[in-house]
Amino acid sequence: MDFSELEKDNTGRCRLSSPVPAVCRKESCVLGVDEAGRGPVLGPMVYAICYCPLSRLADLEAMKVADSKTMSESDRDKLFAKMEENGDFVGWALDVLSPNLISTSMLGRVKYNLNALSHDTAAGLIQYALDQGVRVTQVFVDTVGLPETYQERLQQRFPGIDVTVKAKADALYPVVSAASICAKVARDQAVKNWQFVEDLQDLDADYGSGYPNDPKTKAWLKKHVEPVFGFPQFVRFSWSTAQTILEKEAADVLWEDSPAQDLEGPERITAYFNKGSRARPRAPHRYFQERGLEPATALE
Repeated sequence: MDFSELEKDNTGRCRLSSPVPAVCRKESCVLGVDEAGRGPVLGPMVYAICYCPLSRLADLEAMKVADSKTMSESDRDKLFAKMEENGDFVGWALDVLSPNLISTSMLGRVKYNLNALSHDTAAGLIQYALDQGVRVTQVFVDTVGLPETYQERLQQRFPGIDVTVKAKADALYPVVSAASICAKVARDQAVKNWQFVEDLQDLDADYGSGYPNDPKTKAWLKKHVEPVFGFPQFVRFSWSTAQTILEKEAADVLWEDSPAQDLEGPERITAYFNKGSRARPRAPHRYFQERGLEPATALE
């Protein structure tokens, strides 16, 4: 796997894939779906599919693929290398979603929550395999949210495919275990080789696990929060852990829909750019004036 593509753009998404084995265009195939990095506050979330002909499923099992969470990093790397060596019947594809994409999706005007983003990404990868000519007849998916609802949604999207969605599918079905290994190896590499576009002083590469309850991760966030511009793009700023640190460590922001009197007072972000006397209060943005919108001060 060439991970150089992961380093080119930290703001969007990146898709990587193996060549499609010729046999997968001729024979019925089974496909597994899993992800890595759903919970961390740092780094991307990676969705992966892995597929092989039903006639070679026993050969995939013989590689002793297992839930990636139960394996060491070196063991995952070795298994992924073994899958690459067997590219004559094993194929895979990845969708790498940057922290910036995740956060802007969740905090946009039209909310796009993590479950919906996960479901759509998984469906997109299944469709990608079909578009590449893979003869997918069975799909196994590690669930996000209620498995029954998720399965019904995928079954409606792919009526000609037998879809199974279950909790802990990565421990039940070898093809999902293989997908989990692909996803975890890719995320580990993306985190390890992250290219910071920000000029960070005394950059500390010891992030900890990246999970919100990890003391090392919290310490890293506090160290690298910038009072005006917030966190580097490595951070999912929509996570509550990041938002709490911003509220405590960063400068207050005054939005244009705030009452005019709120423009007065210390510790506003504009103070960083005003060397002289404080500017006069601004009127609300034109968007609010044209629509006759005012902040609600009381509910009756």
